Amino acid sequence: MTPGAPAMTVHGWLRHDVVRRFIPKDTRSILEIGAGEGALGSILARDYDYVGLEPDRESYEAALARIGSDGKVFRLREEDYSGPDFEVVCALEVLEHIEDDVAALRRWKRHLVPGGWIIVSVPAGRDRFGPTDERQGHFRRYEREDLARALTDAGFENVTVVSYGFPIGYLLHAVSNVQARRKPRAATQEQRTAASGRWMQPSHRAFRRAVASPFTLLQRPFEDTRLGTGLVARARTSSGP
Repeated sequence: MTPGAPAMTVHGWLRHDVVRRFIPKDTRSILEIGAGEGALGSILARDYDYVGLEPDRESYEAALARIGSDGKVFRLREEDYSGPDFEVVCALEVLEHIEDDVAALRRWKRHLVPGGWIIVSVPAGRDRFGPTDERQGHFRRYEREDLARALTDAGFENVTVVSYGFPIGYLLHAVSNVQARRKPRAATQEQRTAASGRWMQPSHRAFRRAVASPFTLLQRPFEDTRLGTGLVARARTSSGP
């Protein structure tokens, strides 16, 4: 493993195309909840004051190696972390692992400065729930209105939700489902969630990014439709009384 090297799947690069455009230009500090193996963190830490939280030991060690001295990574659950407030909180492919998603979103607000932004991503399409979701410990997949409602119910404002992953995401999801059917899954929901950050991680990083590059542009005209395999949302906390 090369410290600092991006290690995202093709689907991860498609998601990153939206996430990077959602981060406000004047942002200085970012907290990532569920840093996984540091794929996104290794990019964010180069440009921002970055802190990543990852409770799974194997994923944490991989993230620590990738991010190195560019940022900070802690082997902690979000609820056990206390530190300075951040301008942006990211939680990518995390919310679907939590049974009470609205309660989690409310709790995550405590890490934001007044007027701070949250960026979350989730798998899209309730009717596509299948082997991959079961193997990774998902409670649900989301429609656009589900995610917007959860953020609003948690007290966030200025909610924007976009789709990503059309059209190649459908192929990637089908391949993932085939792999999920073939491989044994962990016994408990907690174990499946812990291992989800290591599921189908790439070994050829440059190749994966090259494959994703044309599709990051192709997906953009469909961001305001229901086409795609994932959703990214951005919302804001109140700036004060």
